[in-house]
Amino acid sequence: MKVIVLGSGVIGVTTAYYLARAGHEVTVVDRQPKPALETSFANAGEVSPGYSSPWAGPGVPVKAIKWLLMRHGPLVIWPKLDPVMWIWMLKMLRNCTSARYAVNKSRMIPIAEYSRDCLRALRSEIGIHYDERSRGTLQLFRKQAQLDHTGGDIAVLRQYGVPYEVLDRDGCIAAEPALAGVREKFVGGMRLPQDETGDCHMFTEALAAEAAKLGVQFKFNTGIERLETDGAKISGVVTSAGTLRADAYVAALGSWSPRLLKPLGVYVPVYPVKGYSITVPVIDEDGAPVSTVMDESYKVAITRLGKRIRVGGTAEISGYSKSLDPARRATLDHSLTDMFPRGGDLSKATFWCGLRPMTPDGPPVIGATRYSNLHLNTGHGTLGWTMACGSARVLADQLSGGKPDIDASELTIDRYDHRFG
Repeated sequence: MKVIVLGSGVIGVTTAYYLARAGHEVTVVDRQPKPALETSFANAGEVSPGYSSPWAGPGVPVKAIKWLLMRHGPLVIWPKLDPVMWIWMLKMLRNCTSARYAVNKSRMIPIAEYSRDCLRALRSEIGIHYDERSRGTLQLFRKQAQLDHTGGDIAVLRQYGVPYEVLDRDGCIAAEPALAGVREKFVGGMRLPQDETGDCHMFTEALAAEAAKLGVQFKFNTGIERLETDGAKISGVVTSAGTLRADAYVAALGSWSPRLLKPLGVYVPVYPVKGYSITVPVIDEDGAPVSTVMDESYKVAITRLGKRIRVGGTAEISGYSKSLDPARRATLDHSLTDMFPRGGDLSKATFWCGLRPMTPDGPPVIGATRYSNLHLNTGHGTLGWTMACGSARVLADQLSGGKPDIDASELTIDRYDHRFG
């Protein structure tokens, strides 16, 4: 078939690659001049199936109030006269029960684990490199109470067969030697040894080049205006460069997917949650992390990417604003200098933000819609990099008429009962 993929972030490019590998004629359309220049550009760098959990969970509403009052809190809300924002937040609150959390988590872990396996296979098959490391993730606890309350997380990890290690101070230092200089600032941690790290932007650019070798055409600097319909099918996509037509269409536009799809009566409950990052050069190898350290108190991930350190965090609900807030930078700076004071040169940091496409329940939206030739691959939230390869492979198998390696039937838009307007 001829397939048009809308969006050239990590989700769009992986989708295009797997579709091309399956023998389809693929065109990718994006308003940017190159791939992965928006949400995929400078994310935290984690490939973390073990941490694939819904944001909506039991106790989160109470924690949210605490986070909003913290100086370096991980949550920021800027209220707007936007009914979509409030409906999305109410839907998220509805998912903050133990029963819903268990269901949503059960939908996220399989696609995340499968995606990591697909990524590993891709590395083996085409030799792609992106400052990757397979050294695990260390969740670092500053307070004993945090360590004492890991029982629920451990039970879930055991349920899904995810390897883990509960570590004391010395165990944390064995995994991340640079922490020896700040051992008094934490009490212990939990390590997920199968998690990986890597530069999502570097990966997406490299995979786009591989996709081009398979015949994928990229139409950059091309604005996507609307989709045209003909009965129960999409008949074309109107762009700034004219109308493009294909046999099938894939919406992989992240936070912008709902705006494109709403006029068609396809309501995707995705809303942007802004995240921030800084990237600093390593100045002391012995003082820098070797993989990812998750500072649990501030929900900040500190990740080693080659000769750089990427520090990512904050959940800011502020609509589609991409303004850079200095207060959010202060939180990232604080976490890095507190845990790895000798590791990076903050004076040379680059500051960035991106809009994570979040669903209110947590899992992404993958698969068919009410239009027979319109498919979705969106709503991955903070886990787009973690779930990209698996999500793309599943969608490519579906479009090709095959059976995906995992059951993705509960990831479709049909799981939502009501309109999201």
